[in-house]
Amino acid sequence: MEKSKPKIQEKIVDRVIEEEMKQSYLDYSMSVIIGRALPDVRDGLKPVHRRILYAMNDMGMFHNKPFKKSARIVGECLGKYHPHGDTAVYDSMVRMTQDFSLRYPLVQGQGNFGSIDGDRPAAMRYTESRLNKISEEMIKDIDKQTVKFVPNFDNSLKEPSVLPSKIPNLLINGSSGIAVGMATNIPPHNMTEVCESIITTINNPKITIDELFQILKGPDFPTGGIICGKNQIIQAYKTGRGKIIVRSKIEVTEKKGKTALIIKEIPYMVNKAETIKEIARLVNDKKIRNISDIRDESDREGMRIVIELTKNANSKIVINQLFRHTRLQVTFGIIMLALVNNEPKILNLKQLIQEYIKHRQTIVRKRTEFDLKKAQERQHILSGLIIALNNIDSIIKSIKASKTVEEAKKVLISNYKLTEIQAKAVLEMRLQKLSSLEQQKIKQEYEELTKLIEKLNKILADENEILKIIKQELEEIKQNYGDKRRTSIVKEEYESFEEEELIKPEDNIITISHTGYIKRLAVNLYKQQKRGGKGVRAASTKEEDFIEEIFVANTHDYILFFTNKGKLHWLKVYQVPETGKQAKGSSISNLLHLGDDEKISAFVPVKDFNQGYLMMATKKAIVKKTGLKEFSKPRKGGIMAVNLKNDDELINVIHTSGNDQIILATKNGQAIRFKETDIRPTGRQAAGVRGARLKENDEIIDMVKADDTKTLLTVTENGYGKRTYVKDYRLISRGGSGVRNIICSERNGKVVAVKSITDNDDLMFISKNGITIRTPAKDLRIIGRNTQGLRLMKLSEGDKVVAAAKIVKENNTK
Repeated sequence: MEKSKPKIQEKIVDRVIEEEMKQSYLDYSMSVIIGRALPDVRDGLKPVHRRILYAMNDMGMFHNKPFKKSARIVGECLGKYHPHGDTAVYDSMVRMTQDFSLRYPLVQGQGNFGSIDGDRPAAMRYTESRLNKISEEMIKDIDKQTVKFVPNFDNSLKEPSVLPSKIPNLLINGSSGIAVGMATNIPPHNMTEVCESIITTINNPKITIDELFQILKGPDFPTGGIICGKNQIIQAYKTGRGKIIVRSKIEVTEKKGKTALIIKEIPYMVNKAETIKEIARLVNDKKIRNISDIRDESDREGMRIVIELTKNANSKIVINQLFRHTRLQVTFGIIMLALVNNEPKILNLKQLIQEYIKHRQTIVRKRTEFDLKKAQERQHILSGLIIALNNIDSIIKSIKASKTVEEAKKVLISNYKLTEIQAKAVLEMRLQKLSSLEQQKIKQEYEELTKLIEKLNKILADENEILKIIKQELEEIKQNYGDKRRTSIVKEEYESFEEEELIKPEDNIITISHTGYIKRLAVNLYKQQKRGGKGVRAASTKEEDFIEEIFVANTHDYILFFTNKGKLHWLKVYQVPETGKQAKGSSISNLLHLGDDEKISAFVPVKDFNQGYLMMATKKAIVKKTGLKEFSKPRKGGIMAVNLKNDDELINVIHTSGNDQIILATKNGQAIRFKETDIRPTGRQAAGVRGARLKENDEIIDMVKADDTKTLLTVTENGYGKRTYVKDYRLISRGGSGVRNIICSERNGKVVAVKSITDNDDLMFISKNGITIRTPAKDLRIIGRNTQGLRLMKLSEGDKVVAAAKIVKENNTK
């Protein structure tokens, strides 16, 4: 028969799930806070870093010993002290080797330990490591019972709960970590300044943080950079929390007429390669302008990023754009959170220094007590040896007479008043000690120990002596490891200035081509000529393109661009790229944030938003009048200028005075003239009102301002058209059907363009097949409204006229 298995005794405890979750989460939180994420205020280390350094110390991997494989160190730490993933241990060790991560690296590395470009380190089997000399200062005196040792994870070994830390590591290297519900971000500082500030605090315990700030100027990052403003640093030092602005150092150089920006220092923890990609992307997106090339010329000598600017670029504007849009300027948030007696606390600068001083007082006291105990023990043995040497003949005779060691020991204790320890030392004494020279050495050592014991007792009896030792050690640290600041601090707070503040107000010539290319030129490029001169070319265009608009505007003026979708985009005149006379300019679509299927249908230059109105017309005969001041607040990505409905499109926008007259022309040859005052001004979000009553399959082609001194040119798709006096169009009320503008017969086809012109204008007609013809307006005779017009352009079979434009004369800048 099979034996029945014994029943397992189960104990089920009823718990309220809310209480269980609270308790479990609290336990988890404290485990993360104390055992993983936050540094100890005394040595500035998290458990994993402390265990790595202690394991390397155990292995004898000092700065003057050969390197050993990183995998061996990781295995040692993993197996003895840190039972987590090997990646966690190796990544922590890697960071302690990187001179761009720690201001004073704690580990020396040999091999690929990553780079500031974000390159991953080589696998641990390829790299080698050993302790840095500065780390040995942190571990020094650990064997003198200065710190508490606790059992490791399996109770097989002991590990230190904190390192003696002769170096003020928390302040010089800082720390960052995210725990549960809290985070720390302590910046690194300069060794010389930190040591001086601690010494000053010891000398003057009542020192204020403002006074400390005169010594400890601020964070000192391993990658250098510039901290903007001192007020935020003082705020962080006083409260334990704050934000500081850190900028790259940028030098402006001139070579062969070209301006270049040289970046040799970037903010702390910023990835160089990603930053260069970010700049290139922003240049392509036209968010940063006037950059022609970006190169990374960094080498073993140091960092060097070269940004070449375009000709005539304002370097101050480009630098401002780089700071505003890229990580060449960052905000570093300071949270000085650390574990004090295993409790997380936010400390100000003085409290951090005081906690370090307390720790060092404890270390020096325990070290002194240990040294005193060892000195007293040695002195005790030496006093026994001296007694033996003074009575050496009788002692030797007594020992020889003894049958056993124990009997000899008892004789020495009873006859010469020695203690058991002294008797044992006498019995173990070598015969060479009997020489006169050796006897003298023993007596000399005894005297030196007497003086040492006296000195150590004096130290333990006076706390000021302990503080004096701490100051002496800090002076030594400062001499051995102190260096110059890498991070500069400027008095000015972060200045978010607009580009416009750097732009000199001056008039420029703006040209816009038919295909949407825009450029800006200085007025002085257009030299004054006598009547009849040839003029100068305003822009070089493609063969099928031509200058359609040219006007003078101040660099601080606006150009409002309206799209077919009813949106308005802004562009300051100075934001239009300034080029040479022969350049074709930049595409408007590249300068604005246009949406899908969005194209420019009109533009209006504006100097003063407080004067006049904008009159808008849509394909479906909706007109709208809005005060110009409604559009005075630009927004990135544009704003809605008119609310379009039912697949309607905005076709034109004109700037009016409020008392003008408007002409709307339709595809089927109708035109309506009405007073602007017939339309009530409305807000931006309004949809507008009916401007004309359209017949079936008709739509508005264009809108012009009615000027009786001009003529109205109407062009049809089959290449016919006519000029008619504007005064021939009678004034009617808004919303009517209008009058006949041109007969849209089978010969003419539909209307494709309407322009207000004079005899001085030139006209350009463009066909579907890309054929263009340029004609002086004066060659077109003026005829009546209700006619078919004349041939303007001879077309090949199947071709149609798609557009007509008024060409601005190249020497016309008004």
